[in-house]
Amino acid sequence: MRPDMGDDVGILLLRAVLGLLLTGHGIQKVSFRLGGKGLAGGIQEFASDGFRGGVYTALAAGLSQIGAGLFLILGLLTPAAAMTAIGVMTVALTVKTKNGLWVQNDGYEYPLVVIVMASTLSLTGAGHLSFDALLGIDQAPLWIGILASLVGILAGLAVRLVLHAKPSPIVTGKEN
Repeated sequence: MRPDMGDDVGILLLRAVLGLLLTGHGIQKVSFRLGGKGLAGGIQEFASDGFRGGVYTALAAGLSQIGAGLFLILGLLTPAAAMTAIGVMTVALTVKTKNGLWVQNDGYEYPLVVIVMASTLSLTGAGHLSFDALLGIDQAPLWIGILASLVGILAGLAVRLVLHAKPSPIVTGKEN
């Protein structure tokens, strides 16, 4: 056994748990599986959180989570998969900040943990037990992981800014 094999097994465990949870979370957004409320439920969730885009927003979020999760499980294009997970969960974090940290109050605890775990994987890489290693792309420089994390956060903030609906003064009868 290689001396650093424990590191690879630990990274594999991190990838597997994060990837499975993220995939499951995405499946819930677009289907009735795993306790989901179907695509209509995903659309309603985003609408109640103040997002426009309807079916496209729900599909983009759900499919991004599913894709990022599966790629993380496989350890395939890990910085890009982590960046996607970070982006989606940054949007979720911005929605939940008003509720505080803890998940029992619908807080941002879960999105924060996912962001930190995905950032960790973008910095460490997928390890030797991954498709990235099989393809010879598992030794990315540190700046790739830093860039993936930052772009994920900035993309999530941009999505929040662009898709979060603001009431129009004409519709509400109020002036700004």
